[in-house]
Amino acid sequence: MSTPSPEVGRPSVSAADAGHLLERLYRRRFSPSDKAEMRAVWRVLVREFFQSRIRPEATVVDVGAGSCHFINEVRAARRIAVDANPDLINHVAPGVEAIVSDDLSLRELTDGSVGHVFLSNLLEHLSDFREALALLVTVLQKLEPGGTVLVLQPNVRLIGARYFDFLDHQLILTERSLVEALEAAGFEVRELRVRFLPYTSKSRLSLAPWLVSLYLRLRPAQWLLGGQTFAVGVKPRA
Repeated sequence: MSTPSPEVGRPSVSAADAGHLLERLYRRRFSPSDKAEMRAVWRVLVREFFQSRIRPEATVVDVGAGSCHFINEVRAARRIAVDANPDLINHVAPGVEAIVSDDLSLRELTDGSVGHVFLSNLLEHLSDFREALALLVTVLQKLEPGGTVLVLQPNVRLIGARYFDFLDHQLILTERSLVEALEAAGFEVRELRVRFLPYTSKSRLSLAPWLVSLYLRLRPAQWLLGGQTFAVGVKPRA
């Protein structure tokens, strides 16, 4: 008897249905009050940490922008949010361009035209290391020489099995494999904070923005509570 194709009997959904499922998943995960708290937290994070790593005259692209908490707050000449969730258009602030697409080729962007790319809690959603490397190589192509990719990433070494508390977490990463991926794609790693932010946005920090400001100033607190790694990769000028 012949072996059936692996595709036989496998459930499938249309691209539109997949988008609606994704929208429903994140609507269940983050309530309106959660999002309001996260907006306040990200306002502090951008102002007191991320903005100093962004050139205001540059183009900034947030890939996997979600509710746009980063890209809405950052100051830059051009701001672009990219996400597969159709709800993206309801979250972008005035002046922020929205690209709704699950195509990580970033074909809408001109090669060598971007100053900074932000990848926050994105790589763990990819299917395998090949897809992660392909995305990082694409980001490298879109960046201008000397441009940077800023990666904020849950670290399985720090949080253990909690890494899989979210249905769509697939690719397992530590700080070492993240650095390996960046360097394999052609980046030079400029900055690495192994323990940076807490694992989830529902940590105690989200209760008060002033705590976030204090947390950013206290590296021992980051070593105690940090479950996410932060890295900056630079596109070589040569």
